[in-house]
Amino acid sequence: MTEPFVIAPEVEAALDEGRPVVALETTLVTHGLPHPDGVRAAAELEDVVRAGGAMPATIGVLDGALRVGLSRAELEQLATARGVAKLNLGNLAAHVAAGAPGSTTVAATLFAAHQAGIRVFATGGIGGVHRDATTSGDVSADLTALARFPVAVVCAGAKAVLDLARTVELLETLGVPVLGLGTDEFPAFYRRASGLPVDRRFDSVDDLACALTAHFDLGLGTGVIVANPIPAADELPREVYDPALERALADAAAQGVRGRAVTPFLLERLRELTGGRTVAANLALLRDNARLAAALAVALAREACGA
Repeated sequence: MTEPFVIAPEVEAALDEGRPVVALETTLVTHGLPHPDGVRAAAELEDVVRAGGAMPATIGVLDGALRVGLSRAELEQLATARGVAKLNLGNLAAHVAAGAPGSTTVAATLFAAHQAGIRVFATGGIGGVHRDATTSGDVSADLTALARFPVAVVCAGAKAVLDLARTVELLETLGVPVLGLGTDEFPAFYRRASGLPVDRRFDSVDDLACALTAHFDLGLGTGVIVANPIPAADELPREVYDPALERALADAAAQGVRGRAVTPFLLERLRELTGGRTVAANLALLRDNARLAAALAVALAREACGA
């Protein structure tokens, strides 16, 4: 039988030797972009991590195993498989046991990274509290995972279609620090600022790595959000983004979209309403997050704060 948890040999060697490793998720490959764009984007992010001096470890479920470090052939296999599910903490084990293919959300990738001993994970934006959560109770499992697994998550904040104020408040409640690199504000995904403060700002990767080292060494037990705003040149203008979001939210309400379908529906409507500008912005922030994650992993591996 296949072991249910498999680390690719090159990733395992890097971890054993104390070299920097960056985890990457696979929902971009299966649900974020059409084939073959998703595979190309995933390969590009791996190249960005390698160029930054770290080993990429793209994570997904194939052939009855949660795999940490997918080859290009395995990425292609995952992208072209039928009925690929988005896996979080609740449905991960059942899909592994069934031998069914699946892409890992932020929550599942956090779990896998922690199990493998990877301390840095790059993604686009985390899930959070949905705008109708006061009536629906819809809160992403990403926040639960952040409260459980001590991994640094480099992201451009939370998905912009969420209730960002309640998301930041819940992160505080869960004891998950939000550390900004070059920013005093929690990023709003396609926009650089949300008006919500981060817990602490850092202006160098080494200083940020020191804070992460202290968090891990203290054994606080939670993940850390590393807030990295979208590059200024790629930010969506407010006059483009705000009306598109308002229209997308109205369309979702009119069509009765609920639960897990809300976020993908809104992101697709935003793509349509902005003429594809949200996709370009998403890819730009993903590349920048991968770049920063590699630099951060390198700093942690060389013990930037000293022994």
